Amino acid sequence: MTSTVPALGTRSAEGSALQAVLLDMDGTLVDTEGFWWDVEVEVFATLGHTLDDSWRHVVVGGPMTRSAGFLIEATGADITLTELSVLLNDGFEERIGAALPLMPGAARLLAELHEHAIPTALVSASHRRIIDRVLTVLGPHHFGLSVAGDEVTRTKPFPDPYLLAAAQLGADPARCAVIEDTATGVAAAEAAGCHVVAVPSIAPITPAERRTVVDSLEHVDVAFLRGLMTEMR
Repeated sequence: MTSTVPALGTRSAEGSALQAVLLDMDGTLVDTEGFWWDVEVEVFATLGHTLDDSWRHVVVGGPMTRSAGFLIEATGADITLTELSVLLNDGFEERIGAALPLMPGAARLLAELHEHAIPTALVSASHRRIIDRVLTVLGPHHFGLSVAGDEVTRTKPFPDPYLLAAAQLGADPARCAVIEDTATGVAAAEAAGCHVVAVPSIAPITPAERRTVVDSLEHVDVAFLRGLMTEMR
């Protein structure tokens, strides 16, 4: 598999075995990865600490327990993981309340998946309170279900969230296309046995077996996703 992107609608849907599409949220559908980092910087500033910009690549795309835990350890801040999680979620909610920009191509892709009645799930490492706020903008009708990071024992990079979403949709993970933007999310989807379409947001992601890399959701449509499964046959 290569990162070559075909023109929209040029792949044949004949013989397609695509059963479901599972989508990440932050950085994939909504342009919010930068929001999280900005909030982390602001919260730690109030605690008297300056975050090193190189840490941004460490915390991006993962569960809050991992990113918050890393930042506490790296800075030595006098705050518990629970206390910090509340502050980060509060700060993020405030930001998305003011503006929640969608990634290019996101609205069109969600509408097309809905039009074709393809089972779809939102799978995020963010907490339920954040997902529910974002869903009001994305449109809950676009998703058969959503899985939050605080609703699974092990979230990304473990496969559990994607395995749960596929099971609840009645789909074989091997016949699911996952759309992700970070290495952490890609690792989770691939561990679940799904085919991944990576749209890198912060750090580069390289093509690999069962992994296609594109530079924007504008290159992804239903024919493209069905074509991934057809190529596997």
